[in-house]
Amino acid sequence: MSIHVSAPPPRPAEAHALVVAATLPGSRIVCTSTGRGQAAYGLATARPQADVAAWFLDLHQCDAASACWEAAPANLRAVCSADMPSGSYDLAVVPLAKDGEAELSRDILQAALLQLDVGGRLVAAIDNARDKWLREQLAETGETVRVRPAPDAKADVVAYVVEKTRPPGKVRDFSCRVVFRDRERLLETVTRPGVFAHRRVDPGARHLLNAVDVAAGTRVLDIGCGSGCVAIGIAARNPTIEVHAIDSAARAVECTRRGAEACGLGNLTVALEAGGRVPDPGTWDLALANPPYYSDFRIAELFVEAARLALAPGGTLLLVTKQPAWYLENLPRMWTNVAREEVKTYHLIEAVRPE
Repeated sequence: MSIHVSAPPPRPAEAHALVVAATLPGSRIVCTSTGRGQAAYGLATARPQADVAAWFLDLHQCDAASACWEAAPANLRAVCSADMPSGSYDLAVVPLAKDGEAELSRDILQAALLQLDVGGRLVAAIDNARDKWLREQLAETGETVRVRPAPDAKADVVAYVVEKTRPPGKVRDFSCRVVFRDRERLLETVTRPGVFAHRRVDPGARHLLNAVDVAAGTRVLDIGCGSGCVAIGIAARNPTIEVHAIDSAARAVECTRRGAEACGLGNLTVALEAGGRVPDPGTWDLALANPPYYSDFRIAELFVEAARLALAPGGTLLLVTKQPAWYLENLPRMWTNVAREEVKTYHLIEAVRPE
């Protein structure tokens, strides 16, 4: 039985993008979302003959949106993938946040224009009525940019409409090959906008990798693998070490998989996973994590619980953080031998699952 929850109101940029898109023709539609896919849902409901794809980069966000779509129209599909689902679209709707990652926004805008048919229209909106940045990005395409301000002058939002008249003259590759060293071996992975951490090895991941000594035959789980540097480094040390990496971000999974292939690591597997599920739960020896700091430690709590369920009794959790207080307060409730080591501005937290 499906469980539905009420969808929250769309954020201002998405609400305005939907209003503008509703005035434009389109029967093959792709939408991104800053929330729960409200623009895609609204267009699919209003146009039952249209095919509408709601594209998400993160599986958690994709699942949360789907859970909000009560009696979801048959013509609406939620897609979580590293790249915009290929299609011959005549309308693309892209709401953006003014504090969003600039390179990711450029990447998504380019993808939308590439997937549009000639004659198709892109609606891009942002929560900043005084915006210049988004308008400049769209103007660089060489296409005419039409401004659609909000009817309410007090609304801090603006939208733009771009009609595609020709294929883009220049297509930028936003991916980046990152080479790093672990012990005596040079390794590589790939990063993309939206992946932690793009164009670099995160210092926390480096500290985590340096702190681990893994015996042959160890089964290691990397929770929230990001671009895969930790998983790749551990797997490269010994072919008998079994490493499984999970992340809810489709691009993180893609980047980790590409890095494993580039390094020839047949002992590293990776999966798109938002619920912390792993193969053979209760059998893993070591769980590694570099949890994000946002969401008031809710994501950190999910990481810790995923590790508890995955590890065998006596298995070890090792994570890195700049904010150790929450872990030191909460881990002792269900873990033993909780310890902390400070490394520069980071803290390595170790805990053991009780026997």
